Amino acid sequence: MVLADLGRKINSALVDLAKAPVVDEKVLDSMLKEICAALLASDVNVMLVQRLRNNVKKGVNINEMGGGVNKKKVIQKAVMDELFELVDPGVEPYKPVKGRANVFMMVGLQGAGKTTTCTKLAAHYQRKGWKVALVCADTFRAGAFDQLKQNATKAKIPYYGSYTENDPVSIALEGVEKFKADKFDIIIVDTSGRHKQEAELFEEMKQISAAVQPDSTVFVMDGTIGQAAEGQAKAFKEAADFGSIIMTKMDGHAKGGGAISAVAASQSPVIFIGTGEHMYDLDRFEPESFVRKMLGMGDMRDLVEKVQDMKLDQNKNLMKNLEAGKYSLRDMYDQFQQISKMGPLSKLMGNIPGMPSDMLAGSEEESSKRFKRMMCIMDSMTDVELDGDNKSFEKDRSRIVRVAQGSGTSVHEVEEILTQYTRFAQMVKTMGGKSGLLSNMPTDPRKANPNQMANMARMQQQMANMIPPEMLQQVGGMAGLQKMARQMGGMFGGGGGRGGGGMPDMSQLMKSLGGGR
Repeated sequence: MVLADLGRKINSALVDLAKAPVVDEKVLDSMLKEICAALLASDVNVMLVQRLRNNVKKGVNINEMGGGVNKKKVIQKAVMDELFELVDPGVEPYKPVKGRANVFMMVGLQGAGKTTTCTKLAAHYQRKGWKVALVCADTFRAGAFDQLKQNATKAKIPYYGSYTENDPVSIALEGVEKFKADKFDIIIVDTSGRHKQEAELFEEMKQISAAVQPDSTVFVMDGTIGQAAEGQAKAFKEAADFGSIIMTKMDGHAKGGGAISAVAASQSPVIFIGTGEHMYDLDRFEPESFVRKMLGMGDMRDLVEKVQDMKLDQNKNLMKNLEAGKYSLRDMYDQFQQISKMGPLSKLMGNIPGMPSDMLAGSEEESSKRFKRMMCIMDSMTDVELDGDNKSFEKDRSRIVRVAQGSGTSVHEVEEILTQYTRFAQMVKTMGGKSGLLSNMPTDPRKANPNQMANMARMQQQMANMIPPEMLQQVGGMAGLQKMARQMGGMFGGGGGRGGGGMPDMSQLMKSLGGGR
């Protein structure tokens, strides 16, 4: 997770506060000292850190608090509010509108990752169901069009550019007009960058902007520059009058906090942060969500969004099978493919409250390789084997040997997949069907009858059986699992909105994570 080290230090200070037997001025000062030191180490401006400290001290007057007041909660809330404020510019960014062309013009210095970010942004909106296209108006850097062409082809996004035309304004205008005529919803224009903030770059940006009339100008900024981000943001703001910022190279760099807080101080909204080189390494930025994930508190909204992006309801056969309590190896294969589209497992873990964001980070490469081997194993199965259950393998053990040889894996690995399939198929059978647990769940657990309460307990036990023991221990056992379930309430369409008491529609989450252990 981005800024994981900063998050751990701040979290450690809050944990020390929670453990303190008596909360007084000394304990408060000690906690603030730790938090301020962590922020300064992340290159946050000293004036912003001082403001945070003063505001917390001003908002928390321990000596005037009554005996019945929970001082720890008051202090924690004050700290969280100030952390939100630190990265929140208080300005709403542009949001694309359906039914017409929305033109985004990307600007920035060379080397900030602008061209890669263009494709990531296009892929993000494409997953949301928008009709997206890319235009390469970067004629300054050699290979810029080749790079965008390669990225766009990989992401299956239409693009426009030219090897012969040298005028970036003409290319930008022709590309935008072409895609407008073809009724595209979002058109992203990639412009030239320079090694420094020179007048020629700003003049070119103004000409392209005047020609294509963008709805939003997005400044792509290198997040490794720390506090210097404020000056750079202000210089580009005066020249290009951009509406929002995408911060790149935020994966594990110590100065990322300084960059985000500096930009927030310049009243410029950050809309996305780049957290890696892959297509899915672009996270939507929201101040509260960012701080919560940084502190390991998770944010289920991001996980819900990824589940919704998978468009599970479009796979009619799978939905029908799951509702009927049926589950084949092909269904499991489809779910593996869906999970692979959701990005690295460590990023998904960071969205789950109580789950350490870096829990799988050390073994991410190993997990990815193992995942690919599992897909290869299932690719080596016949249609008959995939569309049935594992009984064909039980009756004829030579099938297991054949699949292992065909996939270049071992018999043990094939047997391991079949074991996982059996476990999950049994769970689907218990959950689905007319007499299944999900069909007999209450919309509000507070009004559940004894049978429904028993079903809820059985479903939670089924979920616990699907989670490896070490992971279950890290989320706090069954109690932690129940807390996570409550925090999901209302987010999957089952009840009362964020923090509501409605029982979540867990079937959507279970369908999305099918086969994963």
